[in-house]
Amino acid sequence: MSVEFDYKKALQKIPHKPGIYQYFDSENKLIYVGKAKDLRNRVSSYFVNDRMLNAKTRVLVSKIRDVKFTIVDSEIEALLLENNLIKEHQPRYNVMLKDDKTYPSIVIKNESFPRIYGTRKIIRDGSKYYGPYASVTMMKTMLEMIKGLYPLRTCNLALTDPNIKAGKFRVCLEYQIGNCKGPCEGLQSRADYESSIADIKNILKGNTGAVLKHIRDQITEAANNMDFEQAHKLKFKLDKLENYQSKSTVVSTILHDIDVVSIASDPKYAFVNYLKVSNGSIVQTQTIELKKKLDESDRELLELAIAEFRNRFESDAKEIVVPFEVEIDDSNIKFTVPKLGDKKKLLELSQKNVLFFKKSKLEQYEKLNPELRTERVLTQMQKDLHLSSPPRHIECFDNSNFQGKYPVSAMVVFKDGKPSKKDYRHFNVRTVEGPNDFATMKEVIGRRYGRVIEEQQPLPDLIIVDGGKGQLSSAVEVLKQLDIYHKVPIIGIAKRLEEIYYPNDSVPLYIDKKSESLKIIQHLRDEAHRFGITHHRKRRDKGTLVTELELIEGIGPKTAESLLKYFKSVKKIKEATKEDLLEIVNLKQAQALLSYFGKGE
Repeated sequence: MSVEFDYKKALQKIPHKPGIYQYFDSENKLIYVGKAKDLRNRVSSYFVNDRMLNAKTRVLVSKIRDVKFTIVDSEIEALLLENNLIKEHQPRYNVMLKDDKTYPSIVIKNESFPRIYGTRKIIRDGSKYYGPYASVTMMKTMLEMIKGLYPLRTCNLALTDPNIKAGKFRVCLEYQIGNCKGPCEGLQSRADYESSIADIKNILKGNTGAVLKHIRDQITEAANNMDFEQAHKLKFKLDKLENYQSKSTVVSTILHDIDVVSIASDPKYAFVNYLKVSNGSIVQTQTIELKKKLDESDRELLELAIAEFRNRFESDAKEIVVPFEVEIDDSNIKFTVPKLGDKKKLLELSQKNVLFFKKSKLEQYEKLNPELRTERVLTQMQKDLHLSSPPRHIECFDNSNFQGKYPVSAMVVFKDGKPSKKDYRHFNVRTVEGPNDFATMKEVIGRRYGRVIEEQQPLPDLIIVDGGKGQLSSAVEVLKQLDIYHKVPIIGIAKRLEEIYYPNDSVPLYIDKKSESLKIIQHLRDEAHRFGITHHRKRRDKGTLVTELELIEGIGPKTAESLLKYFKSVKKIKEATKEDLLEIVNLKQAQALLSYFGKGE
């Protein structure tokens, strides 16, 4: 907390009212904008107990030299104002809104006989904008449909009544080929043109029901007047519009105007999806990305995104479907957390979209910077396994024996989620007779971490033992004897159902089968098993041969090992001459070997 900023004096001026607050640094630069139901309480929370703040927020607080505020009537107004200030000033410590300024929209120009076309530039001249559209193709498809239904002018002539009456203009090729009705020469009335514009506005809003009714009424009127040619043209319009409506995502005939939002986040980014539903159809959808600055919660980010979407799409829906409760106090808007029904299906659709968007975005970032994936996976493992820190250094143990003989244990090491093979270790078990996994685990854990303590090496961030509660309990017992039990977390993994066991907890943890955390744990377990089995086979094969040599009179275990080490195999021992054998053994032993292998003199 900075001593240069007298926050107590500043707080005296701040009321207990809803509004937005702005923090400025020593250069009077805006560094943070926030909203609050109670301005004084919210601002004071930054200064009263800095131990409750995370590291990034403490840095922000240290730079504050002034605070300003604006009172508003409701929290939704505070949201909108906060959103606009963030977009305009991009304060350093606020969530970074990635603005989709390059997305196209359809504009109905504020002019006499309005033109309709696609644009990426928003001009505040009274024109109406619809969109933005997620793709240019989608926008062009909409414009083509409108053009087929309603012939409109495409020229930029000043079609004022005086200019038209003065005969300043002549119809162009667009009129000749039927794409325009010639308002420039007064061949189309203003009322007829504006009727078409009204229908187009309804279509762009998703309100095709009103347009369909209007066209059906026109068909009936034309038929009653025996104007069958006009009725045929209108029927063509009706069919085209109904075909368009059938291709839109119809959710429910009883749902009208609602907004749907959902969020998916990770430690650095958040993604929020928006669905706009009008007359039972999804008419707009978009996903935005937010870059976190101060470890903002999903609730805070969702509230910010709601304000952004409602402003961007000029939504006036009276109901917003959300995945959890939000703290926006506005009597004109109903927030719904659905449990079942059509609204629940809508929310699930939105969540499906946002998760897909999140996955594709993170994959892009991770291709450019592989360290991002490492951080994400380790953070997810920390969360899934309930650890206090990301497990950057993991050691995993697995035991092997052959019919109770030649017991060995293997330790593999993963660093930053990847095998660190130079740190792998084998253990030839010394104190255990017979197939006793619990005793083997005790010996190996004791030898490994006794040496770590003796050599003052760093402890791992996580120990994994391949086995259930029994092996885990054996390992825990040794860690307690070494007085490091509370210094390093340890878990066991049972093979059958991939159950994760914790010390002193009989109920296992089941991690999502598709989780990257489980995949890394399985990789560790499989790698430990492979490494252990490879060493075990070598020792078993060597042990079998040594046992055979020991059957020869005068050949003991040490002599047998020396022979194998020198000759590499029993076959070469069989082929060896007396002179070759005397390089390793004495004359009596050499004669015993030659006799055993049928080469005696």
